[in-house]
Amino acid sequence: MTQGSDANLTPAERVDDIPGMLRALQRAVREALWRHKLAGNSVAVWQDGRVVWISPADIPAPDAAPGED
Repeated sequence: MTQGSDANLTPAERVDDIPGMLRALQRAVREALWRHKLAGNSVAVWQDGRVVWISPADIPAPDAAPGED
């Protein structure tokens, strides 16, 4: 489940680890986008006050498969 130095953190310390949470969220978004692109599914984003659909071809491809960073 948890790896590295995060394994020694208490739940309260994990909640206070804002940079760690942001990294985890960024990783999750990259993986979700990658999976949508591979499956050929569009994604919806909020842009200029409205919902915009991005086609699979226009989804940015990560430099490496998620989990390899």
